[in-house]
Amino acid sequence: MKVYKRIKDLREDSDLTQSRLARRLNISQRSYSYYEKGERMISPELLARLALFYGTSVDYILELTDNPQPYK
Repeated sequence: MKVYKRIKDLREDSDLTQSRLARRLNISQRSYSYYEKGERMISPELLARLALFYGTSVDYILELTDNPQPYK
């Protein structure tokens, strides 16, 4: 699933480690690692938090659009 690649790319583009991002999201590094590997489904709540954190839309994270700009 491409969703997981996009969250990894967003994290790496922000020069964040999994540990630092997981702390910002208030989840464990292990849990975040599972999301990036596609071993765990990302909850709608976490998708919304990631979109807010990166200043993008959930649709961008889900690769429903290639436009990283958030909706107004």
